[in-house]
Amino acid sequence: MRGPGVHDGTSPEETRRAARAMGMDRASWTDRTHRVGPIGGDREPAVDTQTIPAELKAYFASTHIALALAAVGDDNPLLLVNEPFHRLTGYADADVVGRNCRLLQRQAPNEEARAKIRAFLENGRLDSVRTPIVNFRKDGQPFVNLLYMSKLKSLSGEVRFLFASQFDVSRSQPELLSAYDTELSRTLTRLSPTLAESGLVIEGSLMTIANTVATVAQAKLTLADLDAPGFP
Repeated sequence: MRGPGVHDGTSPEETRRAARAMGMDRASWTDRTHRVGPIGGDREPAVDTQTIPAELKAYFASTHIALALAAVGDDNPLLLVNEPFHRLTGYADADVVGRNCRLLQRQAPNEEARAKIRAFLENGRLDSVRTPIVNFRKDGQPFVNLLYMSKLKSLSGEVRFLFASQFDVSRSQPELLSAYDTELSRTLTRLSPTLAESGLVIEGSLMTIANTVATVAQAKLTLADLDAPGFP
């Protein structure tokens, strides 16, 4: 399933070859705790979504770009995802809420992206991060996700939630990436007063893409590399 406006020129056979190149069984996933099972079958402990402000839930429901919200600590389980996230990844709430979002990575190495995300989570001075990362849809189809993450803090400075937005840059075009950047910037701007109603602030700023043509081209090359012999 693809987000609106995203062009997908990948054939079913190309998708199957990419999945085989990754050594993936489409009916299973592997997370960093080495727990393996059918998607949606082996669940993490339930999470308390009652801590999410109602205003924030309503805002997620009204946006047109993929958004996700995760808890802080205890493996950062997802608490909330919106409809564009469902369309982008193919995952329903029941598949992902309560799990760490790395389930989207399956067995992709993603060493550089993981290092950036780890630094963002562990370094209190880093308020946001943006990085391309190889993800997989529920049906096993790979894509390059241009991931943005930011910290939602209380007025006292305590990190309360992790906010994220996702965009399939590997099957996009430069003008669509520019449009997404604009919409994400607007989303962050409009989110601030919504968060203020609940005593929260969003930290960090959006690092906009300076060269959308190069970014899209590199993402397409990354996706093509999944079909290369010997990968990973």
